[in-house]
Amino acid sequence: MMRPAVVAVLLSTAACSTAGDPPQSPGANPAARTGNPPGAADQPATRFELPADDPVDHHSCARPGEVHTVHLDLDLALDFAAHRASGTATHTLFRTDPQAPLWLDTDGLEIETVADERGQRLPYALGAADPHLGQPLRIDLGPDTKQVVVRYRTAADAEAMQWLQPEQTNGGTKPFLFTQGQAILTRSWIPLQDSPAVRITWSASVQAPADLEVVMSASARGGGNGTGRTTFRMTEAVPPYLIALACGDLQRRELSPRCAVWAEPALVDAAAQEFADLEAMVAACERLFGPYRWGRYDVLVLPPSFPFGGMENPCLTFATPTILAGDKSLVSLLAHELAHSWSGNLVTNATWRDFWLNEGFTVYLENRIMEQVFGAGRAAMEIVLGMGELRAELAELPAQDQVLHVDLQGRNPDDGMTQVPYQKGAALLRRLEQLFGRDRLDAFLRSWFDGHAFTSVTTRTFVEFLQRELLARDPAAASQLDLGRWLSAPGLPADAPESQSELFAAVDQALVQFAADQDARALPAQAWVTQQWLRFLAGLREPSLGQLAALDAAWQLTRSTNNEVLCAWLCLAARHGYRPADRRIELFLTTVGRRKFVKPLFEALLARPDGRVQALSIYRKARPRYHAVTVRTLDSLLGWQATDR
Repeated sequence: MMRPAVVAVLLSTAACSTAGDPPQSPGANPAARTGNPPGAADQPATRFELPADDPVDHHSCARPGEVHTVHLDLDLALDFAAHRASGTATHTLFRTDPQAPLWLDTDGLEIETVADERGQRLPYALGAADPHLGQPLRIDLGPDTKQVVVRYRTAADAEAMQWLQPEQTNGGTKPFLFTQGQAILTRSWIPLQDSPAVRITWSASVQAPADLEVVMSASARGGGNGTGRTTFRMTEAVPPYLIALACGDLQRRELSPRCAVWAEPALVDAAAQEFADLEAMVAACERLFGPYRWGRYDVLVLPPSFPFGGMENPCLTFATPTILAGDKSLVSLLAHELAHSWSGNLVTNATWRDFWLNEGFTVYLENRIMEQVFGAGRAAMEIVLGMGELRAELAELPAQDQVLHVDLQGRNPDDGMTQVPYQKGAALLRRLEQLFGRDRLDAFLRSWFDGHAFTSVTTRTFVEFLQRELLARDPAAASQLDLGRWLSAPGLPADAPESQSELFAAVDQALVQFAADQDARALPAQAWVTQQWLRFLAGLREPSLGQLAALDAAWQLTRSTNNEVLCAWLCLAARHGYRPADRRIELFLTTVGRRKFVKPLFEALLARPDGRVQALSIYRKARPRYHAVTVRTLDSLLGWQATDR
């Protein structure tokens, strides 16, 4: 039986309207109501109003208040020639309404048969396709149906699955597959209730070529070792977007009794050296926020087409190879994905408008981990850079997308994945730290994670907990916080904490000197770390071609092997027409698929009057190598049409 708290959240999750049926009303079930906790009426009143709560997940057609999956069994075969997975998904059900059908989310799946646990066929129908949601699958259940078995096949172009040819990998000899489910792409490779509020345990048996390794985001793994079939089991209930699979020429290196790195043979040793502090990061987070509850913490380094820096799949973080700088200067990304083991995986946003509960908390935790492991100076630089990125993006975003509790109804949830939930959310927690002190905030956060472990929550849930456990206990400090402004107003509130970095002060002085004498060789940059270079390059507002040439000659920036520094440099070069970098720009864009890098680099090309022709020429070559997440962003940015091919 599921934990009562999980069931309560599930019952508050509604479905989209499909096939002429009206959406379920979450208020019809008393378990969905959010009331005051016992004794709350006796607590001091505060001036903070709760956000208008909309517990409906508008990005899923599931109706978990009627019927929901509690456990999923997958039995799949991977066909690298056809770029398809096929097999069965068996749903074990919890039925609140014995008359209701089971509604699943699908996108491009070919449904072959649907049956119950006895093999009896069940009637089913696919609804109309929605550009964001895919197609709902309605399955009519018998009165005693406890399990539903869906036999299906994925489309060759399933958005969650990227099938790579050998030449697209680091090794160049074997193919590769990885999945990326966040936010709502899991439905393109598994028929299921694709809502972060529907937490499930799961198992999988995967058949693949015997010379390839299969890994998944699971707490237990068996088989493999050249047999061609590998089994997995996740014993804790997780949201569907955290079910992940990869298959390729992979090797493993142990880092500690509970940490390891997986990568292609050419990268595995370098990755193990770069991630040597992984166990120290886990231990630091445990000291701050409680025990790590997922057993193992491994990292899989993917081929460069992976669209994100990292993905926090439980037990097995997926990471981009672009963080392998050789000096550990980019491992804050791993601190971020590790922190998701508490904020995001353990306590999850119930809908995608609550995404800041995942990411804002995680950025705050990431910074605390970096401070513990690498010192306060490094952590301060990370905060300053992050807030700079936020302010730059706020200058471009429409007002409705500048709020934490963002309205995404009728839109793709990826539209909400800006710097706002990440950096503005973290700034709110730093403001709480300012007002209540670090020790009290740490105790509050630990209580939040302990009290809501393995559940999915809304912004309203957080605000109620915050008022009860922190604000109401110190009205004087609480009176200095305009929580409504933080959650529901655009921009940054006036009380947003400002961060300073002494290490950046020296960089800023170097910028002034370089503007005066343009002597790139005189820069004190020999000992600069990545963050200092990023500060310097961001400070070059309108560099001349002569300044860019001098910097390149002195510091070989076009040949940098640090992808953060290289991307920042190439953006400057592209925007200002520094032609000696053109070949490197094209090579970078045709070999790296990380959206964080390729989007601003294409934007820099487009900012030049003659840049669109160059951008489209490169995109024609690069587009087939990109993941669907990156393609969607760049198609829109470039106004890509089928005729452009």
